[in-house]
Amino acid sequence: MASTSYDALMTDQRWDDYSSTEHQTWRQLYERQMKILRPRACQQYLDALEILGFTADHIPNFARVNERLCERTGWEVVATDGLIKSRAFFDMLTDRKFPSGRFIRTPEQLDYLEEPDIFHDLFGHIPLLTEPAYADYMHEYGKGGARALEYKTTRHLARLNWWTIEFGLIRSPEGLKIYGAGLLSSFSEGQYCLDDDSAHHIQFHLERCMRTRVYINDMQPCYFVIDSFEDLFKQAVETDFSPMYARFKGLNGMDKAEEFLPFDLQTSDTVLRTGTQTYIKPRRAELEEAISL
Repeated sequence: MASTSYDALMTDQRWDDYSSTEHQTWRQLYERQMKILRPRACQQYLDALEILGFTADHIPNFARVNERLCERTGWEVVATDGLIKSRAFFDMLTDRKFPSGRFIRTPEQLDYLEEPDIFHDLFGHIPLLTEPAYADYMHEYGKGGARALEYKTTRHLARLNWWTIEFGLIRSPEGLKIYGAGLLSSFSEGQYCLDDDSAHHIQFHLERCMRTRVYINDMQPCYFVIDSFEDLFKQAVETDFSPMYARFKGLNGMDKAEEFLPFDLQTSDTVLRTGTQTYIKPRRAELEEAISL
């Protein structure tokens, strides 16, 4: 079999090497997170935890998770060392493989860790891959990466990842719920995004997300809301990204006037909640300087 761009990046989870302290850290994170997620996470996610057999007892074994996950949607989680570059990441998603770090944060890092660990990757990302429409969206996202690389506009696809896969909200009969992995795995922002009225809630629009810049080290000033995973998948499949990529790239890169800051609403937005921006206003200038994508 021909090698791929990510073969050398994959490693064994080495589940037997986890210490009792590492399993205890998983337990602390899991139990604390579930207290806030039961009323806030989308039902598909909560159901998926049971489907995959996730519990607070110990760090899940990838091999056992994959038995259930692959049977549902053909996906599998693979252990990797370190951060994955764009091409390898896109290729993995195209092949229905989701990379996860095997390490877990220390007890001193429960509230924040800059580099994604196994709790963020496995607890945050993997459960919803049991949902066919969401799993297919992730597959299409990976395929779209090849075109983004061709046009050298991967930052715009990274923004789409940020506003959907990491920090997305979804409608439900009971109101808005969390489905983004960054929210599902964050104790503070998992509450802030719904309970605090600072942030805007905006109806999801694919190009709007790709034009909206992000920063990574604080609460978000806005969140985009999808109607369903089926609609998210449909938009990804039915949209021809090439004209957008060409427009974004232009001759000398996208004009700054055509990019949006996450603090501001646009006249074309369907606004579900106009946030007070109370959390953001005192630090907006500082946060604008911190925008990195």
